[in-house]
Amino acid sequence: MKKKRNLYPAFVVIIFFLFTLLHQTDKLLIGSLQLPVSKTFHLNDLQWGLINTGALIVGTLFYPIWGYLYDRYARPKLLALASFIWGATTWLSSIVHSYPAFLGTRSSTGIDDSSYPGLYSLVADYFTPKIRGKIYGLLQLAQPLGYMAGMVLALLVADKLNGVFFHLEGWRTIFLMTGSLGIIMSIIIYFGIKDLPRGRSEPEFEGMAEVGQLRFNWQALKDALKKKTMWFIFLQGFAGVFPWNVITYFFIGYLQIERGFDQGSILTTMGPVIIILSAGYFVGGALGDWLFKKTYKGRILVSSGGVILGAIFLFLALKTPLADKTTFIILMSLTALFMPFSSPNVLSTVFDITLPEVRSSAQAVENFIENSGAALAPLLAGAIALAAGSKQFAILTVCITAWVLCFLLYLGALFFVEGDIKSLRAQLAQRAEQKKAIQQIKPKEMQESL
Repeated sequence: MKKKRNLYPAFVVIIFFLFTLLHQTDKLLIGSLQLPVSKTFHLNDLQWGLINTGALIVGTLFYPIWGYLYDRYARPKLLALASFIWGATTWLSSIVHSYPAFLGTRSSTGIDDSSYPGLYSLVADYFTPKIRGKIYGLLQLAQPLGYMAGMVLALLVADKLNGVFFHLEGWRTIFLMTGSLGIIMSIIIYFGIKDLPRGRSEPEFEGMAEVGQLRFNWQALKDALKKKTMWFIFLQGFAGVFPWNVITYFFIGYLQIERGFDQGSILTTMGPVIIILSAGYFVGGALGDWLFKKTYKGRILVSSGGVILGAIFLFLALKTPLADKTTFIILMSLTALFMPFSSPNVLSTVFDITLPEVRSSAQAVENFIENSGAALAPLLAGAIALAAGSKQFAILTVCITAWVLCFLLYLGALFFVEGDIKSLRAQLAQRAEQKKAIQQIKPKEMQESL
């Protein structure tokens, strides 16, 4: 009789994809609303950068909190809470009428922005290491699609909603809509997603009826943070998120002001670029999985190639003459293809070298360090743009510097990643043998008692 295929993991991926898509639409929407929001509150580039930096700082502070909670308690319930917070804080941002109040409410949206470690650690318990890169790439391609959805809402829909709903400005109505989606997703996740025992999908536990319930412990986290691969991952993460935040919050303004793009030109340019960026997550994850099967250094090799090629093509794109839009689109598309190569591979590498019971915390520490630097990126780019009188100069300065640093740090990680992965696999194999021995002893004890 043919064994019935379990489709529930695919259902989990679909729900998490939708959550990521809608949440990223809400989060990244602000970048495309720079002009109407700045008009409402009379903002300059520095004040605009501070709004985005505020949310990043709050998110940074909440990463360790979310990571610890995810490793101790039921991850789906906590993710549902994060989704509810997303909806509530976005609603608050839509109703305030002063810059300080908007700065405060928009900063509070950072609370849910740091809730992803539990989502990714739960996915790791549904899928084996050999295919995690592709799954993470699939989930992360929702991020640029969310950016594109936000851009469409901001550029095509927001103006048409001016005064339609309680005489609110269009951008406020958009926030009410995306906030409502957060509440809906919280209900779906709370009732629809099941937790799994931590470490359930590791190959060492294959075929075992029970793997036990693992919970956070400080020693396991300390051991993970001592691994030299993790040091290099943390440092590259600190530098690597700078370009993403600068491009997210300044690129649309750059196209409008310095390249003279109207709304139609922005959409026809950025649409194909974002679709290719989305594909880059999956392509990067798939390449990482393929090379990982050949060498434990595979994911880091793919990541290092992605950052250096992304830097080269971004430089060439922004230096393209304003009149040559075709070349600009081609070069930005190549930049977009390689930019996301690191993301699914770094995430997979963190889990490749970390015990299941502290994976959320380890990723949260990585994100904390990343955002400690990235929180300053919009403010730094705003200050550079204001001083130099050029958004292009600010974008290039921050992005190229950061990606070159990432490439050098990946080279350092190559010396240690193979040893750290083998060490984890040995630990898991030892655990599996101990659990098998215990499971074999229990039936014998039961027979003897009878």
